[in-house]
Amino acid sequence: MYAHGGRRTQAERDAATVEIGYALASAAFAAAVLFGALAGPALLFDLPRLPAAALLRLGQIAAPAVFLARVVTVLTRFRSRPGRPGPYEGA
Repeated sequence: MYAHGGRRTQAERDAATVEIGYALASAAFAAAVLFGALAGPALLFDLPRLPAAALLRLGQIAAPAVFLARVVTVLTRFRSRPGRPGPYEGA
């Protein structure tokens, strides 16, 4: 709900802060796990040069993509959660 004049209440601001923190933390964890799964074998085992380079590059590309996708997904779901007015509703 919005307080007077369309301003957010303290509880709404706190909820948004917590949700942003959760989005960043869960995205960092997901990206780290994915990077470890893809690039880990190249770092731990003595693989030939081409497969090792390919796994490292794939991890370097996929991890940031997963991070961004996770942050956007979590924050989009938070914004469109039922019971919360959207940017053009309520006042």
